[in-house]
Amino acid sequence: MKRSNYRFFHRLRVRWVEVDMQKIVFNGHYLMYFDSAISGYWSHLALPYETAFQALGGEMYVKKATVQYHASALMDDNLDIGMKCSKVGNSSMVFNADIFRGDKLLISGELIYVFADPIQQTSKPVPQALRHILEGYEAGESMVELKTGSWHDMQALASPLRIDVFVKEQEVPIELEWDELDATALHAVVINRLGQGVATGRLLQAAPGVAQIGRMAVHKALRGSSLGQQVMLALEQAAHARGDVKVMLHAQRSAEGFYHRLGYVAHGEAFDDAGIEHIEMSKNLTASNAVQSA
Repeated sequence: MKRSNYRFFHRLRVRWVEVDMQKIVFNGHYLMYFDSAISGYWSHLALPYETAFQALGGEMYVKKATVQYHASALMDDNLDIGMKCSKVGNSSMVFNADIFRGDKLLISGELIYVFADPIQQTSKPVPQALRHILEGYEAGESMVELKTGSWHDMQALASPLRIDVFVKEQEVPIELEWDELDATALHAVVINRLGQGVATGRLLQAAPGVAQIGRMAVHKALRGSSLGQQVMLALEQAAHARGDVKVMLHAQRSAEGFYHRLGYVAHGEAFDDAGIEHIEMSKNLTASNAVQSA
């Protein structure tokens, strides 16, 4: 297949440990590359593998894997692995995978997965929800929907995600996670095609004309995608629509780069909040960047 046949690519760089005595990638590692790409594929579909497949009632098992070698990958090569679901059968799914260095095709592969019961390890029909997700993605459809609303409307979607990220992962005491501000905030939630909340944030009024964004959370398996950015832009648009001219937030230092790329500027000294180092950041809302956010 050509690069243009793929909607999804997973990029990786060949490491020293993956090359053999001939200074080329050991042939067995290409299957590992395919496996890394299929994990990225599920994330690109906004499906956190563990919780998504629990909801679907099964697991994916490799039935057959074939590899065709055209040319070798070398140490420090940047490789793009194209992954595409080309067929969904009764209980099986066929994926095509090609590894490119630039436009040069190095490796071709075909992976056949079976959807099965994880306990009995017997095949099951592919759920209609998964079938529609796979077919929709390859047809160019969006995999997520963003909704905004009150805490009354969004709590069922946002609260499980906030518990996973802040309470379980970051060990924030649960009594510090919930406050009375949720009731007055505008909440944004990104929802995948299984109806799961996978990214969220809230918008408050810090002062007249000044908005405050907080409680930004993205499912751990889906970070590095555009989901957090979608939440931020939706909340910025809402702030601009109500007449705010500035947005401020308290960024965890590990996420400072994310906010900086969205135009936020850090100021003041770092401070501790719930045992995590934060820095205040802000961004002026103008007509031009409101248009860019649209």
